[in-house]
Amino acid sequence: MVDLCPGGDGGCGGGKKTSKRSRTRRSKRGRRRRSKKNNNHKNNIHNKNDAPPPFLPPEAEEGNIEYKLKLVNPTQYRFEHLATQLKWRLQEGRGEAVYQIGVEDNGLLVGLSQADMTASIGTLRKMADKVGADITLLRERQVDSDADGSTRKIAEVLVRKVPDDQQFLDLRVAVLGNVDSGKSTLLGVLTQGELDNGRGRARLNLFRHLHEIQTGRTSSISFEILGFDSRGQVVNYSDSRSAEEICESSSKMITFIDLAGHHKYLKTTVFGLTSYCPDFAMLVVSANTGIAGTTREHLGLAMALKVPIFIAVSKVDVCSRGGVERTLRQLERLLKQPGCNKVPLVVHTADDAVAAAQQFAPAACVTPIFTLSSVSGKGLELLKVFLNILPPLSNSKQQEELMQQLTEFQVDEIYSVPDVGTVVGGTLYSGVCREGERLAVGPTDEGGFLRVKVLSIQRNRSSCRLLRAGQAATLALGNLDRTLLRKTPKSEWTAEDSHSYH
Repeated sequence: MVDLCPGGDGGCGGGKKTSKRSRTRRSKRGRRRRSKKNNNHKNNIHNKNDAPPPFLPPEAEEGNIEYKLKLVNPTQYRFEHLATQLKWRLQEGRGEAVYQIGVEDNGLLVGLSQADMTASIGTLRKMADKVGADITLLRERQVDSDADGSTRKIAEVLVRKVPDDQQFLDLRVAVLGNVDSGKSTLLGVLTQGELDNGRGRARLNLFRHLHEIQTGRTSSISFEILGFDSRGQVVNYSDSRSAEEICESSSKMITFIDLAGHHKYLKTTVFGLTSYCPDFAMLVVSANTGIAGTTREHLGLAMALKVPIFIAVSKVDVCSRGGVERTLRQLERLLKQPGCNKVPLVVHTADDAVAAAQQFAPAACVTPIFTLSSVSGKGLELLKVFLNILPPLSNSKQQEELMQQLTEFQVDEIYSVPDVGTVVGGTLYSGVCREGERLAVGPTDEGGFLRVKVLSIQRNRSSCRLLRAGQAATLALGNLDRTLLRKTPKSEWTAEDSHSYH
């Protein structure tokens, strides 16, 4: 008799064990195949999400964004209508407008052939010339291919003009971050146009006190400006000798408010965030130290004050790739926490910078993150692209409503200037202020108001005759006793109280 179950008395049991092992191996192989299939499915979904969306939000009647399917050989009547429409969009954007060419009014991305796209951009350039503006091609994206194999594209074009009264668009950006994170060095590189030598040379022009130069740490509030002309080119001290020349050559101005990073100067930082009303905040994080010191406090302050914030990860030249990625993971975890509820967007290309600038608004939850170096210059161009396209938070209608209110100027700084007299610096919250206008300041210790006359006005160290709501400036008051003045919240300039003097 032949034993078909090897293994003696336990042979058949051994056969059952072999069968069980076979089933286990088959089960594992099945799980691996299902896991691989699921992973492939997830990858396919991820790749689909990476593709450009087939739709944009429908075109809004208000705002500075205009959709045009194509602008090819318009009639004279049509051209005049298009130019008037461009004027409206520029007014809505306070001197800036964005045209999406190859897009229908409902947001459908149709795209144009290369010939139609060239003709459309040429027509838009003629429209811009008519209203005294310049155009800059921000980006082109391929939508689809025709039957003959030719590609169809959509284009995004920035139109910018200098207002007739030379009132350039001014955005204020508060610079936050822990001590030694490279805030002042980054601002020095952006505004001076020269890279740092790795030992802090770029930041020397920003310091106001001797102890700041000796320690390399900011303890006071300083202001630096970066301009962009109508074609989107950077205007800084490398091209201009003075702030006045920068203002004259710029259509858009970025005013950086350099704040202190050390914990013992936190009161000064809070004062800068609350008094100077920044439109945006830039949080600088060192790549080699990550989230440390006052980084969380500064982020919390900006969020509590509802100031839109973007992040610059500095010093990537002295940190390994793994260290930079570790810092980015820390930031992503922090921004996604329930208290923040932000969507981090790491900017790698110019297209990312353009998309980040357009999605960056108070209602949006997107937080752009830039990785850069003030020594090697890596990532600085992407940051400049972002700042160039960054739109103002308020439109022309909101600006007009503020300008129609009574004049109110908040006093933040008081100076004594030789041959000029008492000078006050601050922000015009509402109304308009003209050179030679009479206002009232107070309340004083006795509860009254003093009558004063505005002798001259300067914005960004450049003279101007008219100050509008939301703009920061300094006012010269002549021989007024500065001991009678105090910083806000005690001292404010109002037109309402000055009516009793007329």
